Amino acid sequence: MCGEDPSCAMPVIKAEHFQSDCCYFLFLLMQVIFGKSSGPEFVQEIYTAITYHNKSPDFYEEVKIKLPAKLTEKHHLLFTFYHISCQPKQGASVETVVGYSWLPILLNDRLQTGHYCLPVALDKLPFHYSIHSPEKVPSQTPPIKWVEGHKGVFNIEVQAVSSVHTQDNHLEKFFTLCHSLESQVTFPIRLMDQKITEATLEHELKLSIICLNSSRLEPLVLFLHLVLDKLFQLAVQPMVIAGQTANFSQFAFESVVAIVNSLHNSKDLSKDQHGRNCLLASYVYYVFRLPDPQREVAKPGAGGSAVLSESRYYTFGRASAVAVGSKLLQSRVISCSNPDITVTQAATDEEVKSIMSSKPVDHSSSRMSFYIEGTNDTPNVCANPRPSNKKHFHEELALQMVVSTGMVREAVFKYAWFFFELLIKSMAQYVHNIEKQDNPRRSRFSDRFKDDITTIVSVVTSEIAALLVKPQKESEQAEKINISLAFFLYDLLSLMDRGFVFNLIKHYCNQLSNKLNSLSTLISMRLEFLRILCSHEHYLNLNLFFMTSASAPASPSPSLSSQNSSSCSSFQDQKIAGMFDLSSEYRQQHFLTGLLFTELSAALDADSEGYKKKAVSAILSLLSSHDLDPRCSKKEVKIKIAALYLPLVGIILDSLPQLHDFTISDARSGKGRTGNPEEEQDSAGAINQNVALAIAGNQFSLRSSGISLASLPYRQSATLGPDTTRNLLICFLWIMKNADQNLIQKWIADLPSMQLNRILDLLFICVSCFEYKGKQSSDKVSTQALQKSRDVKARLEEALLRGEGARGEMMKRCRIPAGNDRSAGLNENLRWRKEQTHWRQANERQDKTKAELDQEALISGNLATEANLIILDMQENIIQASFAAECRDNLLGGVLKVLVNSLGCDQSTTYLTHCFATLRALIAKFGDFLFEEEVEQCADLCQRVLHHCSSSIDVTRTQACATLYLLMRYSFSSTSNFARVKMQVTMSLASLVGKSPEFNEEFLRRSLRTILAYAEEDVDMQATPFPLQVEELLCNLNSILSDTVKMREFQEDPEMLMDLMYRIAKGYQTSPDLRLTWLQNMAEKHTKRKCYTEAAMCLVHAAALVAEYLSMLEDHSYLPVGSVSFQNISSNVLEESAVSDDVLSPDEDGICSGRYFSESGLVGLLEQAAELFSTGGLYETVNEVYKIVIPILEAHRDFRKLTLTHSKLQKAFDSIINKGQKRMFGTYFRVGFYGSKFGDLDEQEFVYKEPAITKLPEISHRLEGFYGQCFGEDAVEVIKDSAPVDKSKLDPNKAYIQITFVEPYFDEYEMKDRVTYFEKNFNLCRFMYTTPFTMDGRPRGELSEQYKRNTILTTMHAFPYIKTRINIIQKEEFILTPIEVAIEDMRKKTQELTAATNQEPPDAKMLQMVLQGSVGATVNQGPLEVAQVFLAEIPADPKLYRHHNKLRLCFKEFIMRCGEAVDKNKRLITADQREYQQELKKNYGKLKENLRPMIERKIPELYNAVVKVHSTRESFHNHSFKKYDAQSSQST
Repeated sequence: MCGEDPSCAMPVIKAEHFQSDCCYFLFLLMQVIFGKSSGPEFVQEIYTAITYHNKSPDFYEEVKIKLPAKLTEKHHLLFTFYHISCQPKQGASVETVVGYSWLPILLNDRLQTGHYCLPVALDKLPFHYSIHSPEKVPSQTPPIKWVEGHKGVFNIEVQAVSSVHTQDNHLEKFFTLCHSLESQVTFPIRLMDQKITEATLEHELKLSIICLNSSRLEPLVLFLHLVLDKLFQLAVQPMVIAGQTANFSQFAFESVVAIVNSLHNSKDLSKDQHGRNCLLASYVYYVFRLPDPQREVAKPGAGGSAVLSESRYYTFGRASAVAVGSKLLQSRVISCSNPDITVTQAATDEEVKSIMSSKPVDHSSSRMSFYIEGTNDTPNVCANPRPSNKKHFHEELALQMVVSTGMVREAVFKYAWFFFELLIKSMAQYVHNIEKQDNPRRSRFSDRFKDDITTIVSVVTSEIAALLVKPQKESEQAEKINISLAFFLYDLLSLMDRGFVFNLIKHYCNQLSNKLNSLSTLISMRLEFLRILCSHEHYLNLNLFFMTSASAPASPSPSLSSQNSSSCSSFQDQKIAGMFDLSSEYRQQHFLTGLLFTELSAALDADSEGYKKKAVSAILSLLSSHDLDPRCSKKEVKIKIAALYLPLVGIILDSLPQLHDFTISDARSGKGRTGNPEEEQDSAGAINQNVALAIAGNQFSLRSSGISLASLPYRQSATLGPDTTRNLLICFLWIMKNADQNLIQKWIADLPSMQLNRILDLLFICVSCFEYKGKQSSDKVSTQALQKSRDVKARLEEALLRGEGARGEMMKRCRIPAGNDRSAGLNENLRWRKEQTHWRQANERQDKTKAELDQEALISGNLATEANLIILDMQENIIQASFAAECRDNLLGGVLKVLVNSLGCDQSTTYLTHCFATLRALIAKFGDFLFEEEVEQCADLCQRVLHHCSSSIDVTRTQACATLYLLMRYSFSSTSNFARVKMQVTMSLASLVGKSPEFNEEFLRRSLRTILAYAEEDVDMQATPFPLQVEELLCNLNSILSDTVKMREFQEDPEMLMDLMYRIAKGYQTSPDLRLTWLQNMAEKHTKRKCYTEAAMCLVHAAALVAEYLSMLEDHSYLPVGSVSFQNISSNVLEESAVSDDVLSPDEDGICSGRYFSESGLVGLLEQAAELFSTGGLYETVNEVYKIVIPILEAHRDFRKLTLTHSKLQKAFDSIINKGQKRMFGTYFRVGFYGSKFGDLDEQEFVYKEPAITKLPEISHRLEGFYGQCFGEDAVEVIKDSAPVDKSKLDPNKAYIQITFVEPYFDEYEMKDRVTYFEKNFNLCRFMYTTPFTMDGRPRGELSEQYKRNTILTTMHAFPYIKTRINIIQKEEFILTPIEVAIEDMRKKTQELTAATNQEPPDAKMLQMVLQGSVGATVNQGPLEVAQVFLAEIPADPKLYRHHNKLRLCFKEFIMRCGEAVDKNKRLITADQREYQQELKKNYGKLKENLRPMIERKIPELYNAVVKVHSTRESFHNHSFKKYDAQSSQST
């Protein structure tokens, strides 16, 4: 090694060699080379292999070396080159050293990395060779021999992986200069190829700070924590260089901002779900600590060593700078953050005096940064307005954020989260380090720092407002800054004076309101802001919810608010009614909650559903957190929390018209809020001074000006969504449950009846909202639909994730598992968890396990029970209040309405037990009122209770039976005749049977027997006719149940089911209430089958029934005169005429007592019928219906409904104009049943009305399939033809069905009145079908043999009717001779030609199709053949003369129409159809020529004197077989 230290020789990676047969090199001495897998872990040397006989060897291997922790200039890589003799001489060595080369590890204190081309020395290396590079070795004696004259011949590449050496020039320079300040170095110092003197140190350090952002990303990331620590140290502590003070605060801060910006802009670095750089978040959370304020430097002195405590960096260039000059400069130093700020300097003698007396100078009037003296960190230092000789990190950081300008300021705002987190952590560490936790919050920080914080909040708020008027991307940035600011103030509430922080919140709201014109944007930003603030762990204490300090949850940072709260909030000092209003006093006393409620009110008045949902979710989250907080588990604490939220009840009541209607019934009525919006604005956010002092914990006053809110005039805004309404109602019920019940009762007692009715309306909505829906089955959604939903969601997420922004961040958050949120640590301080909100789609429910579904069902059931019990308690409070106030007449109806609604929903046994008990108490106390005034509610109550009498649960059934019996008993006791209740119970059972297929007949019969037993065992009623009347009633109910059994047998046969319901309704002809009920049941069944016209007809019959009985009670000209007024709608309505002697008088008790037997009920029925007619396409009938409705509305001056009615009429008329003949009405079939298996249907024939375009095979398949299931597939047979059925030839063991297509049939006189397409398809009672036959029995034959049988059917009622099938009551048959068949066919062809020619707009395709069938040369049995058969010769039978002449005239008209059609087609064709037109014209000419002789030939006898011809058959003269031809003819 030629005198070199062997321990400093190290090897390398890769090389090339000069010409040699075979060579390799050797690395020696230090055991730092990683060995191969088969050898030791570290070795001293390693050999490389090369290709044999290669004159230019390639050393391709890589060598991994572990660098020593401490490197010196002597460490180098040594390469030794050997020549290998493959065929050595005897005794000669195989290896021969041919040269050396080396590479120093360090050069100018930097690692040497990269590509090198080294020269190779042939001689032994001289001493101290390693301190020089091979290229720059000085001259030696004797001189060194080099290969190829000292040229580079050995190529090598060195790569370093180090966490100690930066390998970046900018970082290396910065760290070196910082090291020169921290250590006792001797100037000048060498930095790479540059020498830096003490005079240029400050300039070079500033340049290095500025250039830090130019560093490569990889080393910057590796050394990020060191870089930031050094920059923060420089920002806090100024230094003395060569006797001059230098401050780097501004440069350090700007460099930090640039580094933060670079890291965020890098696409290679990861970000969290909030778009924050993970490295910076980790640094703040794990690494950052306050810069060390003290530096101890040992300096020799007299008699030993002394320790000098200095508050700055310094150099030893001048000894005097440490002694006196440093303290002199200390008083003059100002912050370098903003050198342009002028500072008023004190006189020199004052400065000297200040220095000599060691008293700090007050520089509070200037923006200065000061030293941090460790000896002055005592608790009472901060009592001064501003420390004069301190420079705290949080103060300097806040100052730099305030004075920053230009691009630096923009970056600070853009990444405000980082600087806010730095501020919060530095403040917390500052408070901890100087042990100020027990100090009053106001004295923890200086007033100057508070001013800086105020300025920061103001400037950031202005920036948010400025960004919000920019495009969408900037709006998303504003949202991020807004969230960062909210979290900053959230943390300040735990560190600073809370009154001061509240003042910042107030300024934020004021400033944002003044600068934003968009109300929706303002609401959104402030909601997000307040939502974060209100999630504070001491939110309740901040809002002074407690009455005494003893009952309040303990706060880890107590303030005077905990001691003085009893003087600020007391229930006794407030009016009870005012506690439920969002008053000015409330907003002053409960600041954050008042702000949140104000924003909720504004959001509910806005049009956007998103803002409403966000505001309501914020309230719900708060209440949920209170409910789960173990500190709030005591009942007395929850009472006080509920008292804090009482104004929310008033807000919910005001928003009643906006709540989603969970019922399918009519919308509720409600009025808007009343109040002066200007008064609300003036008191929106003002903070009472005493309250502010209590919160602040000291003598700190706030300005009296309140938060200026934008004027929010009340308006009726859009309806809330179901989820939002549900969340709002949960909040209401939680408050009602936990509030002081005595307080609730007093509040209700003081409310006017109108307000109580609003509460009852709200409770009604609550009942429907929290109805138990049952267990969700995972099989309800098909796999295909679920997969489609997932695919759509995946594509949507992919589209959103392509870009950055709030939407993309939200989608990213959803993909992060909830369990990993806090595992990384860096997210632990992120309180805002959007991924925890219930945004997921409903279909994700299908991914849950059965256990999860069961758990959800259990929770849902418990929630339904709890909610309804709370509602029941509220109703009892209202009943007690109304009973005490003697205003029960106005409220009991509303209470009963809510109770009836709850009984109509799925309820638990627990609730039903309490509900029935409440009902029985109501009946016992207010029975007279219920039976006399609340007739409709009483009828609904009977139906609900009767429904529960069929329950399978014994407890529920017992309670329902007791309630129903008590209802009957008190009804009898109050009127001595409970005919009305009997009628209501009977109607309820009829309705229950018709509408509710789930009820259990057996359990219902048991309940009826139980009620009968009650009546027989009731001793007090035995002397009255009550038991007999109950027995009579129960017999009627049992008969209805028997009819029900029959109905259930035909549930799968809709026609038979409707027949049975029709029969039951017919049986109640003398009981209008029950008939009306069954007509409504039929309408509902028809609607489910989408037979809208029949459903409408049921309602028309019901309306005619009501009109009949109204005409008996009242004589008003605007009312219809019974069912006669409905004839224009349907001729069938006359069957509702009350002309029978058995008809009861409506004056009799219990008759016509239903809700529909009134003018409003009549209008309601007709309006429903009009809607169904419109749905069914019968728009002309809508007009006839409204002709009856409009006079009633005009008489009542109901102009709102008149407007709506006329708009519906206009829509109907527009539909008639636009759709016209495009509408498709029903298709009709004759269906005959033959066989004993059909029972009553045997030999019965019906006309079935089927949906439009129903083909014969469809109805045949349907009926055959249904009856095949009933009797067996082999026992049912469909008769294919329409010939008369000879029952004697049928198999008695089979059931036969004959189905024939029929068309509406009209006489000639009818066709004059049935002009329109609608008139030819409405009010139909006659139908016709044709049966072709020949005399020898075949259905088809030659033209001269073809006969036709026309069968005309007459039905019992006209279509459309309340049924879809009607019995045939008459059948007529007429036989047409072959020539008459020919006449009918030619007339039909002529009509088709005429229709196609005159069609508007013209249809060329249809015209050509008809022409082709008329004049085409290849038409079989076409017009020419018909003429040749019947017109070629004059018939021998004089009876056929007139038929012959009619056929001749038909052909004459036919050929004329063909000519018109050909001419019309010529005008319609395009250029490519000219040849086709020529062919048509040619065929037409041939046809005309062939027909001319036959058409022109006349029968002379017809033009002689008129001779009466006696005929045995007058069918053709007396009857017209004209029928409606727009329908396509179908044959069986």
